[in-house]
Amino acid sequence: MCFEKSVHEPPCYSQNVITDSYIVPQCIVAPRSLGALMALYEGNFIKLAGLAPLMLPDRLAAPCTAVSTSVHDLDLHLSVDAGTRYTLDLRLSYRFDDPGGCVADPDLRLRVYLDARMVEVLGWINAPRHETLRQLMKHSSGELDRRWSKNIMLGKWLDYLYEMGHRFRSSPPVAA
Repeated sequence: MCFEKSVHEPPCYSQNVITDSYIVPQCIVAPRSLGALMALYEGNFIKLAGLAPLMLPDRLAAPCTAVSTSVHDLDLHLSVDAGTRYTLDLRLSYRFDDPGGCVADPDLRLRVYLDARMVEVLGWINAPRHETLRQLMKHSSGELDRRWSKNIMLGKWLDYLYEMGHRFRSSPPVAA
């Protein structure tokens, strides 16, 4: 299984923001702390589930790929690289034609924790072509800072993708 765009759902940015607010904090956490990072992972799970609602490991054939198209944005590529009972390893990217061949950018590697309902950015596959993303990578001093920056970027990108009308839905797998 992978996911394909659902053509029946209009983009609705405010609904995505509202579902993000369903996370009930268990305690007060300081910004850029480990607790806040875990809350960010939970928010990213909710946002990714809005784009690809059926992320169930028993229905996934890894590896597989899917493409979401939007009249407002570039095609969005989602690859399931590996899946276990509790995790999925995904790649999410745009693809660009380049004189050297096809280039994926930002080409994020994600790990979905199905039992904990969290998503974390593991990293970029290739060095990003966009200067802002390169600066983001350079200016993060510690591990917590790096994880925080990458996952903030994912959350903002997922909001943007949802607003642009990207959606994946259940379909038969397409071998990668």
